Amino acid sequence: MYDLVIIGSGPAGLSAAVYAKRAGLNMIIIEKNPVSGGQIIDTYEVDNYLGIPGVNGFDLGMKFREHADKQGAEFVNATVTAVECVEKGSDTKAPVYKVVTDNGEFETHTVILATGAHHSKLQIPGEEEFIGKGVSYCATCDGAFYRGKVTAVNGGGDVAVEDAIFLSRFCSKVYLIHRRDELRATKVLQEELFGLDNVEVIWDSVVKEIKGEDKVTHLVVENVKNKETNDVNVDGIFVAIGIVPSTDLFENMIECDEKGYVIANEDGATSAPGIFVAGDSRKKRLRQIVTAVADGANAVTSVQDFLVGKEK
Repeated sequence: MYDLVIIGSGPAGLSAAVYAKRAGLNMIIIEKNPVSGGQIIDTYEVDNYLGIPGVNGFDLGMKFREHADKQGAEFVNATVTAVECVEKGSDTKAPVYKVVTDNGEFETHTVILATGAHHSKLQIPGEEEFIGKGVSYCATCDGAFYRGKVTAVNGGGDVAVEDAIFLSRFCSKVYLIHRRDELRATKVLQEELFGLDNVEVIWDSVVKEIKGEDKVTHLVVENVKNKETNDVNVDGIFVAIGIVPSTDLFENMIECDEKGYVIANEDGATSAPGIFVAGDSRKKRLRQIVTAVADGANAVTSVQDFLVGKEK
């Protein structure tokens, strides 16, 4: 029987592991991937994490893992298939949850969901090959690397338009590529976008292929109406067609919004007693490494408060 089971080993989960071990909690962290770190291990360079500018994403992920190892965190490599409530608990008695995986079952009084979210992908040739070498899913994270360069944004919603506006501040040219003849973004954002001299919208078009050698050099763009294709020379492309939280397994046991994000305040407490959330799967405004790490710390603090005075 554990005090805490953490599901996920990205920045939120690893931060939670460090804080949990320092708090003396009997815990394990379950990770489905062979390497800890979450999305950041696919990031070529991280330049906005305080105190470590320009660090390679994989190296930062390894530093997070090393810190958790140093604290004595126990890791289990497995895929979680279910989380079941065995005993509900009360004001004086801690609940019991069973975490079912393809590598055994684990009983615990509390759970932190740090399963993160994943960006929707274009699923086209060159996309996987050039991740971190011109393909990005976060303008806030990586936009500064393209100062004075030509970039493209794929999408037509609020996030895509916000990304294009953000990039226009330091990129020499920004293309916004959208499959329809009108944007889905709010009118205020559209008006701001259309007032920018260095932004060009490529309407009725989709990116068919991302090309380059060591890094992205151009896109193959197809007009969906006449099927004509053209090469668009760019130094990078930002894919902004949506983010999907990895919360499918938990939507029936905790309250989520219409997109699947877990509804919880900064303390990480969900609608189910003893279940907490940290990181990108939580409904919040900003999803960055720094906010994920903070979520992990807050969630463990909430776990401690929750267990105080309860019979185990």
